[in-house]
Amino acid sequence: MPDEPLIFVEVALVNGLAGNVQELLDEDAPVIDPNDADTAIFYSISNAQKGLAGISFGGFLIKRVVDVLQSEFHGLKTFSTLSPIPGFRAWLDEALNGEKSLIIEPDITALRDVAGLTGESGDPLQVILATENWVEDETISSAVEPILMRLCTRYLLKEKGRSGRAKDPVAHFHLTNGAQVERLCWKGNASEAGMSRSYGLMVNYLYRLDKIEENHESYTGELKIKASSNVNRLLKN
Repeated sequence: MPDEPLIFVEVALVNGLAGNVQELLDEDAPVIDPNDADTAIFYSISNAQKGLAGISFGGFLIKRVVDVLQSEFHGLKTFSTLSPIPGFRAWLDEALNGEKSLIIEPDITALRDVAGLTGESGDPLQVILATENWVEDETISSAVEPILMRLCTRYLLKEKGRSGRAKDPVAHFHLTNGAQVERLCWKGNASEAGMSRSYGLMVNYLYRLDKIEENHESYTGELKIKASSNVNRLLKN
């Protein structure tokens, strides 16, 4: 297939990690000189040919893109993604129906208090998540945030799919390419599509150039997922 593109990697050059996709893609936002940017955010990776859907392009795809960017923009120090978490909502909805120990009693009490629910209302998190526009209520949203952040961290780091690899397909792709789970982004995509996939959560996968091969080997060889201390701390909250 000469001269036919196989894959597109879309990149935004910014300062600091981006945590909201609407802000990242806002056409009215101030435009910075790309030579002044210190961070490259990979926000979309897609096959250009339908027949290539589901086919891996091998390890270190992002590293090859990083090499190209570094050769052109010498101020870039950080290489990260702003990625969807497409399987989180489906996993959580199923888990809440089958595992009652996901939420501890103090969280249950706090959710009932902020939402005005009684003990007869059922699981308060399920009730709230089924409510339209709950994310726009700051009081309820603030109470739900630490719970969903913890559960999403569990989903990304602990829940396994086929052959023991990460259950989330986007996580599997970036972990295979040598990234670490760097930061969860609350209300990273509060659009209808974002809410339907992950209750609005997104994630930054960080590509540390000196750790890419080590992270790749750790994941592909031992199925160990590397994550920042801040992300690991969320599991204990």
